[in-house]
Amino acid sequence: MQAKDIMTTAVVTANPDTPVTDVARQLLERRISAVPVVDGNGSLVGIVSEGDLMRRPEIEGPRRRSWWLLLAADPVAQAIDYMKAHGGLAREVMTRTVVSVDEQASLEHIAALLEKHGIKRVPVLRAGKVVGIVSRADLLHGILARQDAPQPPADVGGLRERVAAEISASGLRGEFINVIVSGGAVHLWGATFSEEEREAARLAASRAAGARRVESHLGVFTPTTRTMLWE
Repeated sequence: MQAKDIMTTAVVTANPDTPVTDVARQLLERRISAVPVVDGNGSLVGIVSEGDLMRRPEIEGPRRRSWWLLLAADPVAQAIDYMKAHGGLAREVMTRTVVSVDEQASLEHIAALLEKHGIKRVPVLRAGKVVGIVSRADLLHGILARQDAPQPPADVGGLRERVAAEISASGLRGEFINVIVSGGAVHLWGATFSEEEREAARLAASRAAGARRVESHLGVFTPTTRTMLWE
């Protein structure tokens, strides 16, 4: 199982001139921990995470460093710290050195990167462009799906795409549904806007050619969350 099998493809991105307030709103409304920043060509240039925004004075209040810490501080690090605390645009607060993977990265490799760098997610790139993102939750979902998976039958190739196509053709709002396939088993993760949509998503997935079993782990957005998403 590789990154392409578990990644979330409906990735929320920002451009370098996106206001920090808009980025923060996306993190809250979408319940995500980071937003990749892409340039006009769609190439990854940085990422804004919860950690970057936690340095803001409006969140933690003004900070005063001891004089001896100021003397010992790296001027470059001080400049970066100041930008993250006071910058108003994504390019001013984003982390520029981004840990990323390609679509063929194994689950083991992704897990090692998350552990080594102490991060919660990695963007997935194809020719420098963001095509997905793998969070810690996506990784765990993939590991769980793989644990008892039998050898895939011959018709499993492309099953994830066929399931996504069935869900799309059903008219469901599937932007918060992530499909993970292990063997012939289809696992649905994420959330829908109603119980009826959750059941419809399960039914649509079961209609995809090659789907031998469908396990739905979908939740349902609360009224408050639905309001936030559509404001």
